[in-house]
Amino acid sequence: MRIPRIYLPVALSLGAHVELDDVSAHHVRSVLRLKKGHSLSLFDGEGFEYGAVLVLVSKKSVTLEVESAGPCDTESRLVIYLGLGISRGERMDFAIQKSVELGVAGVSPLFTERTVVKVDTTVRALQKQSHWQKVAQHASEQSGRAKVPEVNPPQPLLSWLKQCSGLKLFLDPLSTRSLGDLDTVPDCVSLLSGPEGGFSPLEREQAFDAGFTGICLGPRILRTETAVLAGVALLQATWGDLGFRG
Repeated sequence: MRIPRIYLPVALSLGAHVELDDVSAHHVRSVLRLKKGHSLSLFDGEGFEYGAVLVLVSKKSVTLEVESAGPCDTESRLVIYLGLGISRGERMDFAIQKSVELGVAGVSPLFTERTVVKVDTTVRALQKQSHWQKVAQHASEQSGRAKVPEVNPPQPLLSWLKQCSGLKLFLDPLSTRSLGDLDTVPDCVSLLSGPEGGFSPLEREQAFDAGFTGICLGPRILRTETAVLAGVALLQATWGDLGFRG
């Protein structure tokens, strides 16, 4: 059985007894149905991994003892900041989950002209952000990442465009350029991917004005959740660590 892995952003040390928060405790006790003596892996989001064993599993609490510690070196050498047009329901969850598995460093959900999801209050926006952050956390736990990428609060496209850094690329089916046409080896990329229906002509112009280069992923039209995964995977295979051994 694969050793379960849990994100625990607290100071950890050898021999320490650590009580899990309610959500993680419920997962260990009621979903995984683990018992006293079972091994788990903890990571703190700062690049360290800890081996631990369950010493108490009860209805009130779940406690572990830290038995080993070491570095966790699973982060990509290519830093990818993803600007992601908000899409509906499971499509957005899927895109965030798989992008995190592929190694993005951060995700910014974006309101665009063709966004169909209504996030019309601050409370609703914070609820969405909290949900998507949990999706990112679980993806990091499952995929063995050293860090949990931050999912930023939803924001307008133009706001995000103004704060981007590194090589600026956006997935544009109207472009005639591919990634192979670029003569550069970046260590940081801001990648923009659209919602259902893609970007409007005005938004494409705004991206160009902000210094973004459009790249095409091929002759076929990809769904929004497919396009973003293809884009991130292509970046990692070209400049990052996808397929890397060593």
